Amino acid sequence: MTDSARVGNESAAHPGLPPVITIDGPTASGKGTVAHSVASALGWEVLDSGALYRLTALAVLQHDVDQEDVQAVADIAQHLTVQFHSTGVTLDGREVSELIRQEQIGNLASRLAPDPGLRAALLERQRAFRQFPGLVADGRDMGTIVFQDAPLKIFLVADVQARAQRRCNQLIEKGISANLADLLADMRERDARDVERVVAPLIAARDAHVVDSSALTIAQTVQVIIDLWSSRQ
Repeated sequence: MTDSARVGNESAAHPGLPPVITIDGPTASGKGTVAHSVASALGWEVLDSGALYRLTALAVLQHDVDQEDVQAVADIAQHLTVQFHSTGVTLDGREVSELIRQEQIGNLASRLAPDPGLRAALLERQRAFRQFPGLVADGRDMGTIVFQDAPLKIFLVADVQARAQRRCNQLIEKGISANLADLLADMRERDARDVERVVAPLIAARDAHVVDSSALTIAQTVQVIIDLWSSRQ
């Protein structure tokens, strides 16, 4: 994209505020990888909101916090010592990028996420990532709750079988044993939990563009989003 296209888009959308592209979708839809690639192409910052919930889940386990104590979980979230960097994320000064991607952590994060206290504790923390020249934010409620005024919202979907296969391949590539049937069952359960929760359910914003990545490569999906942003000028 040309510099003039970037400037044109940014000035047209909410003058005075850094522009935001939100990418929401179910687990293993590829939104994290896509978000980082889009942000890199535009020279923007990136927010992996799901990482904040996974980091909370990890901290809950590390500090032996009662998972049913909603106030204690919210307190943990509010006081996370987190630092995102180009290659990952640290918690309390310790590199935990791979650790928070474990299925156990993801499942716990999904169970904790519906709590309103936890979501409130993380809301302003997420919004603080909105800085110039712009932000690409991925998660499950970026377009519906966190950045409702985002000038471009993407809802990234993919067939659950394709998503489970992707996750299985990712784990095997990292040397982690994986069972496709178990991953598929876990994914369907997590999808149902995310969609059916009362607080910030996983749904597409009314003004979101739905992008099905089932048959697309990462590069093709990224290009679709870049083209949508370019067309706004």
